[in-house]
Amino acid sequence: MQTFDFAVIGGGIVGLSSALALGRRFPSASIVLLEKEQSLAAHQTGHNSGVIHSGIYYKPGSMKARLARDGNRAMVEFCIEHGIPHDICGKIIVATSESELPRLANLHERAVQNDVGVEKLSPEQVREIEPHVSCVGGLRVPSTGIVSYTAVCLKFNELIQEQGGEVRTGCRAEKITDDGSAKVITTSGGEVRARFLINCGGLHSDRIARMSGVDPKAKIVPFRGEYYELVPERRQLVKHLIYPVPDPAFPFLGVHFTRMIDGSVHAGPNAVLSFKREGYRKQDINIRDLAEVLAFKGFWKLARKHARSGWDEIVRSFSKAAFVRSLQQLIPEVRAEDLVPTHAGVRAQALLDDGRLVDDFLIIPDHRALHVCNAPSPAATASIEIGHAIAAQVPEIAHSVAFAAA
Repeated sequence: MQTFDFAVIGGGIVGLSSALALGRRFPSASIVLLEKEQSLAAHQTGHNSGVIHSGIYYKPGSMKARLARDGNRAMVEFCIEHGIPHDICGKIIVATSESELPRLANLHERAVQNDVGVEKLSPEQVREIEPHVSCVGGLRVPSTGIVSYTAVCLKFNELIQEQGGEVRTGCRAEKITDDGSAKVITTSGGEVRARFLINCGGLHSDRIARMSGVDPKAKIVPFRGEYYELVPERRQLVKHLIYPVPDPAFPFLGVHFTRMIDGSVHAGPNAVLSFKREGYRKQDINIRDLAEVLAFKGFWKLARKHARSGWDEIVRSFSKAAFVRSLQQLIPEVRAEDLVPTHAGVRAQALLDDGRLVDDFLIIPDHRALHVCNAPSPAATASIEIGHAIAAQVPEIAHSVAFAAA
């Protein structure tokens, strides 16, 4: 059994960034990253919309607000340094009715509090940027961009291995014990000892924490986000990124238009309960995953609180016409024949017993371990800064580990 200073569970962008940051902070440390799939970035990272977020939406003073803002800059610098294609195209957030204008003003104030540059726009100014949008007012966020986070992960992987770290795919964590001096991780590829463990298991992060003997006080509830894509001849309807004003009473941003780094334009997502933690199709069902959600009182409290909005999301999932009507609030010219289905993503959202969504990133310290138990969007944007934050916490928590004091 090989012993490492650090083991990172999870080969998504947060796990890879954490392994890279640990290697830079502790150059002499031995590091292994364990990923259950045969490829990296196979789940949340590889199924997201590729947006480099600005940090405008998040509660001032929260980790999300700070790490998204700083992560935006760090991600752009990383892409420039390593020649990764990206585009700081900016986005507009629009109010489509007079009733939404107060929410737009509140969002502008939040942007100021979060130190995110933003410009107020009249309807005429919005149409100069996005000629096909219908609105009564808007905000322009110049720092928002797009990138392929899979490409970023491949570069992270390359740099980790250049530092001497190991990245093992096809290694599912099945059991975690503590032998008194290290964590022993039993995987589908054999056993690994680690003096310190970082859990970046994404959709399974809560289960990995419990496997390690920690109760994260939250459960991952998977929400599938379904997208359509504009057919090539209608892509000219969208120049950049177009978002509605989010409803603060609803935990998701609403359907929007995103120009991808490959030139395609995606429309969505809705947000519906997934019957499987990695359920990218409507017919994907895992009995264990579904039973856990249905037996969780926090889910039913959330469902009751957002019953009307939740029902609307379900309708959009099964009715293309309803999905199109939502998109037409932003761009009235969009027609059903302009859209074809494209890939879906699954958001790993931590939910508390009282039905509240965990609103911020959740990093839980443990004996010889850290557990990242809530890292949905904007975690990809913030990933470099999350990695730095995790590496910075290790000496404080693992003070008994020899390499931490070196």
